[in-house]
Amino acid sequence: MNSKRILIGALAGGIAWTIWSMIVNMGILGSTYIAEGSAGHVLSQPRYGLAVFMITWIVTLFLLSGIAALLYASIRTSWGPGPKTALKLGVILGFAAGFPIDLSVASWDPVVRTVPLWWMLDLWVGAIIATLVAGWFYREK
Repeated sequence: MNSKRILIGALAGGIAWTIWSMIVNMGILGSTYIAEGSAGHVLSQPRYGLAVFMITWIVTLFLLSGIAALLYASIRTSWGPGPKTALKLGVILGFAAGFPIDLSVASWDPVVRTVPLWWMLDLWVGAIIATLVAGWFYREK
């Protein structure tokens, strides 16, 4: 495995996933968060402060992108190199990251159902994007 290319793919995937996450949470859900906060369905401010939350969230996305890049490099010999393998892996990782918790949120939390839907898509589509990007950058030694 080419560790340098895994790291490059992880960083590029992390950047792409962070951009997607910002689009979802600031662009698409921004006004919904305000309304849900006013209704008392979500906190108006994160428990640990906005800066701590943002840094932790972005670091988490980069770590997940690193896992995706490493897994892509590991499975490409058996599944075959290329975007089809990266897409399949991204779909699997995104489902594991996004579906279970957001099913619970949609079932038990009083927020409008579009919030957990977009949170799930944030993780699911983000994992697909990050894995495709990591796969694009990966080359054997």
